[in-house]
This record gives sequence, structure tokens and C-alpha cells, in this order.
Amino acid sequence: MIRLSKPYIEKKDIDAVDQILQSGFLVQGKTVESFENAIAQYTGAKYAIAVSNCTAALHLSLLAINVHPGDIVLVPAYSWISTANVVELCGAQPVFIDIQADTFNMDTEHLSDELRRLMRVKHIAKRVAAIIPVHTFGQIADIQCIIKIAEKYNIPVIEDAACALGASINGKHAGTFGLMGCFSFHPRKNITTGEGGIIVTDNSDLMLKLRALRNHGLDPQSTSPEFIMPGYNYRLTEFQAALGLIQLDKLEAIIDRRIESANTYNDLLQNYCFQLPYSSRKRSHVYQSYVIMLPNELMNKRHLVIEKLKLAELIETTIGTWNMPMTSYFRNRYNYHIDNFPITNNVFNKSITLPLYFDLDKNIQNTIVDSLNNTINNIL
Repeated sequence: MIRLSKPYIEKKDIDAVDQILQSGFLVQGKTVESFENAIAQYTGAKYAIAVSNCTAALHLSLLAINVHPGDIVLVPAYSWISTANVVELCGAQPVFIDIQADTFNMDTEHLSDELRRLMRVKHIAKRVAAIIPVHTFGQIADIQCIIKIAEKYNIPVIEDAACALGASINGKHAGTFGLMGCFSFHPRKNITTGEGGIIVTDNSDLMLKLRALRNHGLDPQSTSPEFIMPGYNYRLTEFQAALGLIQLDKLEAIIDRRIESANTYNDLLQNYCFQLPYSSRKRSHVYQSYVIMLPNELMNKRHLVIEKLKLAELIETTIGTWNMPMTSYFRNRYNYHIDNFPITNNVFNKSITLPLYFDLDKNIQNTIVDSLNNTINNIL
């Protein structure tokens, strides 16, 4: 089986985890602190707060700016479901924004139009609490334009940079444009801690609040235990942080290798009728996933492509990500219709993710492309 994704794990990764396990000190210690400092230094942020996963990172980020029931948070329609779930978990309402057809990121014109509509009504305008752009599949959204739109209405921006550690624009890292940025270390991300996430920010007050919220409300500045607010157990373990430190040392090499593999796919697929990933700025796309669009004729047959590649060709592929407003919960709760987000709907129904990992061989990529083409020809 050609796997969809594999984390790049070496003996030194295993040894680092083993060392922590043998120490007996497993939770929220010096290794987590070292990992936080390393991420802050790498991204150029002043502070980093490690948590149990990126969903926790997004959730705490909203709580830290006091998002509460009745508030509105604008999110792209196309993302992993946690981007919208965390808004609901705060009792707030996600307002979905359609995406760009090429980058799969939040469409800034639609964002601007929706904000103008919301701001026309005074009592609704007061409810708008945040914007969460997503850097989809490792490509930075049009974040500078999003920040400019947000500043017009004094709305905080929280970057869902789950897939985008290492992506940058003119040397400024994803996750550091907004008030906070959230990263994931899930096994499908470029580096992993098994599960895990981290929040970066330059705001010292937010840093302290986030550290309290992740650890049962414990005051991070107190010399003796003092609980200053209700909090969660969203902590990262020491052995996850140890793995993260070793992984972070390899991040640039991993990104370079993934870009090389993406370019190989681009060359192999250029004469076929697929829409290939679009990269709009130098080094802004770190290819957490390599996602293409199938031809229109396969709009309702993508599941057959995925199924036949797996069963007949032993190649693992998957969808891109989710059309969130058309999932059962959000569709039923807010009465969304399939025509409400036409670009997202088109991308959702035709996108397919091809295998991509550090040691993906070019000969295997040739096999994948040949098998994909043969499978499509057989279906059509």
C-alpha cells in the first residue's frame, strides 16, 4: 500500500521520547517550555503556548478574547470541521465565507461584502467578535488583505495555521500576522508530536491568560498554586514536546523535500486535465497536502476514484477537506443550501489529495499518476 502520508520518524526521535519516558517526568515541564521557546524563535513570535492539539489552540484563542454566546466569528466555508466547531463550543455562531477557486483560501471580496452586510445593523455589528482565516493545505491565505479588512472594523484575527508551519511572506511567518496563530502537530502535518498544537502571539496578557486556561486556570506567574479562573486540561506532554524539538530541527528539510515532490507531481500531471495546486508567493506554500481538482466529468464520481485506487491499485488517497456548512450539524442548524457557497461546493466535490511524505520516491509518484489516469479512464 502506498500511504497517503507518513510522519518522518527516525531513531533520534524515538530516543528523545524514550529518554523522557525513562525520566518519569511526563507532563508540563522544562521540555514543553523548551519546545515553546523553539517555536517562538522559529516563527518570530514573542510567545508560544503549547496545548494538546490545534482544536484546543483555536478554542482557547477564542476564549482568551472573550468570545461568548451570541457572538459571530467569520470562517472560511472550506476547512477541517474544528475551525467551525470551536466557534460553536463557545456558544457563538460561525458565519461562513466562500473561498477562492485557485488557492482554496477565504475569498477576501466575499469577506468584505459579508462584513459590510453585518455592520449595517448596529446590534448585529456588536456581535462580530473575530475572523479566523485558514492557510489551507499549507498555503498562506491573502492574510495581509484580511488584516486590513479586519482593522477597518477593529476585529481581531486568529490564524488557523494548522497546516502552515514554515510558510512565510517576505520572511514573516504564517501565524504571526494576526493577534494569535494556531498550529497543529497531527501526524499528517509536516512535523508531528503525535497529537499536539501551539498558539503564538506577541501579546503578553493573552499569553498569561492562555497558559492559565490550558492548565485548569492555574496562575502561571504565582510561586504557589493559585487558581484564578475556570480552565481546561489542554496540556502538552513532555514526551510530545521532546519529539517536537527533534522534528522542528528537520522542518526546513521536510518542507524542501515536500516542495520537490510537489514540483514532481506538477511536471507529471501538467498534460492531464487536472487543476493543480496554485502557489501565489515564493515559499508561501509548504504542501502539508498535495490537492488537485478532478475534471468536471467526475464531479459525482470522486468516491469511485478514491475507492478504486485503494482497492485495485493499493494507493491511499482522500478528499481535500470539508464543505463545513453542508455537514449535517451546520446545514440543519442554520438552514444552509448547497447553492450558498458555490466555489466551496465545487472544490469539495472535485478535490482529491495524493500521497505526499518525506521519502516519497519519484518512481512511486510516476506509479501514482499512471494509476490515477488509468482509474479515471476506466470510470469514464
